[in-house]
Amino acid sequence: MQLEIRPDPAEVGRARRWARSRLAGSGIEVDEALAETLVLLVSELVTNAVVHTGRPAVLRLSLPRGQDEKAGESTVRLEVADSSSRAPVPRCLDDDATGGRGLALVDGLADRWGWVVEGPGKRIWCELDRCTRPVEGAVDRGTTVDRAGAAERGAGALPEPAVAYQGPAYGGFAYEAV
Repeated sequence: MQLEIRPDPAEVGRARRWARSRLAGSGIEVDEALAETLVLLVSELVTNAVVHTGRPAVLRLSLPRGQDEKAGESTVRLEVADSSSRAPVPRCLDDDATGGRGLALVDGLADRWGWVVEGPGKRIWCELDRCTRPVEGAVDRGTTVDRAGAAERGAGALPEPAVAYQGPAYGGFAYEAV
């Protein structure tokens, strides 16, 4: 599924509404923590594309079908492609900064994320893993989102050739798509 995004900040709200509407039939309830996280990630990545490129973008969403989940596990993938070739760059922020934390949020919420050059532009992607059965050793937070995999960030290969930041955003640095 994909949505064309115009270079207008009002498109961010439209992208959030579109993502929520696509949850029907995916097995993800709109009031589930995974749904709220997904909508926040849509908001951050679309905002980055609109604000920092001033160009149209494409939002793509890959959701599981309720009956297609294997053994209670599935992955949600979100991608935003734009026509700017400028790479995400670290930004040093102080406590008074009013922006610049978008990719730090993505890093903290997504199980994996990265970016890849695509034609004259780039595509930033992130994935959320969902586990509907108990995970041994996981802390029960009353949600079906499996965040235990976040500790393994940085281990193993990315799902595709990509330039990616896979570690935590520490030391006052935030990573902003430009």
